[in-house]
Amino acid sequence: MNPIFTDPVLQIVLLFLILLMAVCVKLGKLTFFGAITAGLMGVLVAAAFGLKGVSILGVFFILSVLATSHKKAEKLLINPGSGEKKGRDAWQVLANGGMAGLTGLLAVINPENKELYLLMMAASMASALADTLSSELGMVYGKRFYNIITFKREANGLDGVVSIEGTIIGAIGAGIIALIYAEPGQQALIVTIAGIAGNLCDSLLGGLLERKHLIGNNMVNFSNTLCAAVAGLLLYLMFNC
Repeated sequence: MNPIFTDPVLQIVLLFLILLMAVCVKLGKLTFFGAITAGLMGVLVAAAFGLKGVSILGVFFILSVLATSHKKAEKLLINPGSGEKKGRDAWQVLANGGMAGLTGLLAVINPENKELYLLMMAASMASALADTLSSELGMVYGKRFYNIITFKREANGLDGVVSIEGTIIGAIGAGIIALIYAEPGQQALIVTIAGIAGNLCDSLLGGLLERKHLIGNNMVNFSNTLCAAVAGLLLYLMFNC
């Protein structure tokens, strides 16, 4: 029987996350449909990957909310567009966590390769957390900001602009997800590298396409998680051939 029906610890964690999402709706961090989408995705991940999958989602969600709220007034002065008048909607939730839901669905359909899908899911969430932390905290703690394509100094908060401090913070975020996924070793290293690669992809897409209004932020966010999942798969195959 699926652990979502039999594991009391998993059930408690799921209940906690549902209550947390309800609080976030009340506080305006999530819209109602954003919370419903996140809840459904959490159930799918729980059904596919059990407690480990839900733990990865939960840590991403909590750290993302904290990072977004951290020194929000200061970030609004740096980049007025960074302030969200409304909570994250369903599309924004899918942009960050859609790959987690997709890999969960694949694991349910094809359980023989569940461990590989779990690695891809962890890589995608490592990238999502790296992107969120590097953007939200790098904006505050970064000292010098550079265009990732030209390496020229540019203003803080622009698409495709990075800082050394933000990049390091993002890498730490990827490492946090990796260590929830696996003990220190090859598997955790794969997830960390894939998460960093996905975050790099996010910055490149921001500088090349989002800044020119060719794609939106949701597409950039989904693309970076897709890039990380594929990078995780390729690294796994390379190390295990």
